[in-house]
Amino acid sequence: MNTNALTNPTVKAAIDALQSGDRKTWSSLFEANAKLYDDGAPRNLDKFTKDALGHERFTSIDKVENGGLDITGHFHSDQWGDFRTYFRFQLSPSGKIKCLDIGQAK
Repeated sequence: MNTNALTNPTVKAAIDALQSGDRKTWSSLFEANAKLYDDGAPRNLDKFTKDALGHERFTSIDKVENGGLDITGHFHSDQWGDFRTYFRFQLSPSGKIKCLDIGQAK
């Protein structure tokens, strides 16, 4: 899957890491105290990283908004199957990810 539509370099690096299952790169892009929300509920980022990377990925990116910080597309999870999802990134002044909201897109 091509990630060239991703215009924010941090978001592109994160999605590229997700796509390839690269936990080390993925983790390096987040602030130490970064927050993760899944359909609005707090979720442990370390557990998500362990469970998702290598097992979940976008199969298409259909929409990129908010200066490249919000992504919507089709997604595959080895555990949950295929569905539309969103990833909404918030970056700190340093450029690292301070919050990631993920969830099923309508």
